[in-house]
Amino acid sequence: MVKLMVIFRTPHDPVSFGITYADFLHLIERMPNIQRRQVVDIMGSPLGATDYHRILEVYFSDFLTMQAAMMSDAGQEAGRELRRFTPGSYELLFADLYEEQGGRTPQ
Repeated sequence: MVKLMVIFRTPHDPVSFGITYADFLHLIERMPNIQRRQVVDIMGSPLGATDYHRILEVYFSDFLTMQAAMMSDAGQEAGRELRRFTPGSYELLFADLYEEQGGRTPQ
């Protein structure tokens, strides 16, 4: 399984961010073959405040499926919607996902 991660930095205008984010999320959810979606709201760090605000994770069965979803009409529309966010206020990452039962590496 792979995921597309969109990492948002803390916005200067939370209300405007919320409106733009809701529009963006609506478009992301229209992309084909999504296995699941997860939103992570950042609470802070061990050192206190952080520059990060939210992480959107969109899961796909494999990299080719994710690429096809991003190239679909819905994916392209979602990509254009990102331009509404302040430049430098987000990062896009691709990640391989490994999960283990029980949260421990077997001995």
